[in-house]
Amino acid sequence: MTQVILYGKPGCISNKRQIALLREAGHEVDVRNLLEENWTEGRLAAWFLGLPVLAWFNPTAPAIKQGLVDPTTLSEEAALTAMVKDPVLIRRPLIRVNEQRVVGFESATINALLGPVMADPQDDVESCPKEPAA
Repeated sequence: MTQVILYGKPGCISNKRQIALLREAGHEVDVRNLLEENWTEGRLAAWFLGLPVLAWFNPTAPAIKQGLVDPTTLSEEAALTAMVKDPVLIRRPLIRVNEQRVVGFESATINALLGPVMADPQDDVESCPKEPAA
């Protein structure tokens, strides 16, 4: 069993599904609220090493959808500052296993880090599905 720290958004359908998959695969999951964490630019930067700035962002964040934030125009410094101010901009989940950090829940990356978590590597459990209308 591996200890997994997962920063997600409470109530997010995708995060709930990701947590369930990790637990079903036998991992112990410490779930933390991404929106209430005391982020700093330096602390966030550790998650994004080697990734292009665009990959840091949650494309469904309201500020992005409304055109208030354009991740394609931001420097690393400006992106980190924006995310500290508005954590919903951060692509989720943020996952930490020991000193390894992962942004998002791409099956190949998760399976490489933790062993088989998802049977179908094409299964998309990162995108935010809309709840069916009542």
